[in-house]
Amino acid sequence: MKYLKLTLICALFCSATAAFAQEKNELDIRVRAVAVIPQESASIGVIGGGVNISNSVIPEVDFTYFFAKNFSAELILGTTKHKVNTKGSNLTAIGGSSSADVNLGSVWLLPPTLTLQYHVPAGKVFKPYLGAGANYTIFYSADKGNTVQGIKYKDKFAFAAQAGADFDISKKVFLNIDVKKLFLNTKATVDASNLTPAGSPALAPVLQNINADVKIRPWLIGIGIGRRF
Repeated sequence: MKYLKLTLICALFCSATAAFAQEKNELDIRVRAVAVIPQESASIGVIGGGVNISNSVIPEVDFTYFFAKNFSAELILGTTKHKVNTKGSNLTAIGGSSSADVNLGSVWLLPPTLTLQYHVPAGKVFKPYLGAGANYTIFYSADKGNTVQGIKYKDKFAFAAQAGADFDISKKVFLNIDVKKLFLNTKATVDASNLTPAGSPALAPVLQNINADVKIRPWLIGIGIGRRF
């Protein structure tokens, strides 16, 4: 009897999976509004302190291709701009405060992300999924702001994790909610040699190369609409 029940449960599960599976070779295209929320921290040389990176809301498009039933690959494309400043930095060596915020301008991020997804066969309308993959973030158009001489960011790979769900409106059109976490770190180099005090020229080489290890680690929370092809 126990084995019969187990067989029936397995049969029902397999039947449901076949009924609700999203099909091989299906292509889904989604357009989303995405909130990019950094969970930032930093280790900053010379002046110390932490970092503050602004939140952003951006449009984003993604392409999801099913290479097997319930298994897909998703590529997301979007770009985001963030304001950056240090907080609580020690500027006493150049005649400033012992706990100052330094404006580091803004920077654009281009973070194409590729994830592999498993779509849980939960029902005909509600279709949740989990994903994991890789992100490569390109930092571009860095604006140094009005305080320092310059700033550079290093492009980096990062691990990405994902959870979301599609809600069918019709056979072809659906709503989507998606949450991603990018475990993104970068290295930044700040040139603040323009702040060298006239009486301390020896500080110029030090201020010219202020290095920082920055953890950005943003949440990407999106909602949008998609279509199946």
